[in-house]
Amino acid sequence: MSERRRYEINPSFADLFTTQEDRDEAKLEKVQMLPLKDLQPFPDHPFEVRDDEEMEKLVDSIRVHGVLMPAIARERPDGSYELVAGHRRKRACELAGLQEMPVLVREMDDDTATILMVDTNVQREHILPSEKAKAYKMKLEALKRKGGRPSKENSGQVGPDFSGTRSNQIVAESSGESVKQVQRYIRLNNLIPELMELVDENKLKFNPAVEISYLTPEEQEDFFQFIDGQDCSPSLSQAQKLKAASREGNLTPDRLEKIMTAQPPSVKPREAQISISMERVSKYFPKGFTQEQIVNQILRILEAQYRKKNRDMER
Repeated sequence: MSERRRYEINPSFADLFTTQEDRDEAKLEKVQMLPLKDLQPFPDHPFEVRDDEEMEKLVDSIRVHGVLMPAIARERPDGSYELVAGHRRKRACELAGLQEMPVLVREMDDDTATILMVDTNVQREHILPSEKAKAYKMKLEALKRKGGRPSKENSGQVGPDFSGTRSNQIVAESSGESVKQVQRYIRLNNLIPELMELVDENKLKFNPAVEISYLTPEEQEDFFQFIDGQDCSPSLSQAQKLKAASREGNLTPDRLEKIMTAQPPSVKPREAQISISMERVSKYFPKGFTQEQIVNQILRILEAQYRKKNRDMER
């Protein structure tokens, strides 16, 4: 029988050949080099990993210095690992041609992992409103669940007070936002995807978007169709009127249009434009003509044609 097998049968016998320091060391978290293929993304990870300029800088840094800060992961039942923090570092390692990266493997429950995932990402410089909205909601729900569960130290006692107002305060303090602002971001989760995308693109301003989030999904669909067709965006006052009409139950398409056209939208509809490629018209003009010269020449030709037509009609 092997030494390892004997230890498994009689752990106390194994203790004779190890010190307490050895046993304590075995329990400590350690940084491991893990294959990238074994690192799975966090479920419903709200932060998008973008191949942008910041990613290029991170890739260059890793090529020169390696990964300076280990990722954090927890082991899954199938033997793979779930990333909690380090999704951008993993992507950068892939782009840098690496096969593995340093990872701190930590044992934690779902809610603890969720809270850590949000906290390690929410202070990033460029975060979309939709990312904040989803992240704040995930953390708030995790905190409330932790507050309602018995603690490990005493299964008969409920954990810390993370419910209600206190949970909102914790999310606000860790993110550097006010409690009210956190609540506004969480409200954005009630927007239909088309409107949430407009918020991310800054085509629908944040404060009006919060008011619009109180509309029913059907009303939001009508609202989206209107602003998309008119190429406009509501003022805060208009959004508040839409919200009030929705609460009264009379936000019909006609009512919506009346509110949106009662005052000029914050973004006026663009004038119709004609676009002709330079390739199609440049052959009709001297070589070296600029775009402005070509446009001016076209306008002069059209003006001359227009005047000739009027003269012919007067004869």
